[in-house]
Amino acid sequence: MSKQSANVQWTSDMAFKATANGHEIMLDADEHVGGHNLGPRPKSMLLVSLGGCTGMDVISILKKMKVEVEYFNMVVDGDVTEEHPKQFTSLHITYEFRGKDLAMEKLEKAVTLSQDKYCGVSATLKKALPVTWEIRILE
Repeated sequence: MSKQSANVQWTSDMAFKATANGHEIMLDADEHVGGHNLGPRPKSMLLVSLGGCTGMDVISILKKMKVEVEYFNMVVDGDVTEEHPKQFTSLHITYEFRGKDLAMEKLEKAVTLSQDKYCGVSATLKKALPVTWEIRILE
């Protein structure tokens, strides 16, 4: 078993500087709760992590399949409770593709492999809540 870590240092008010893999990311809160909006919120970063993890898998798999994608985007949505602790109850990923002669079966295979075999972020989150997805081919 290997180990990963990140450093998250308080800087001021509600702002924190996170360092992971040698890269810095600022996290902060909205002004109405004492922050200065210097960076994204932690829950939003969870959505970013899920999208980045599965997106890297999907692109890697499609390249191996020799599928030429001109545009690839993911919208990661999460339903959040109104009461504290405000937590995600479900997540949904919309995979958006554009390209010539994109075969839906190949896109589905790449996404399914990511979701069921390779994406560690998705695998971890699925232990706690539903993670669903859909594919859209854009014109």
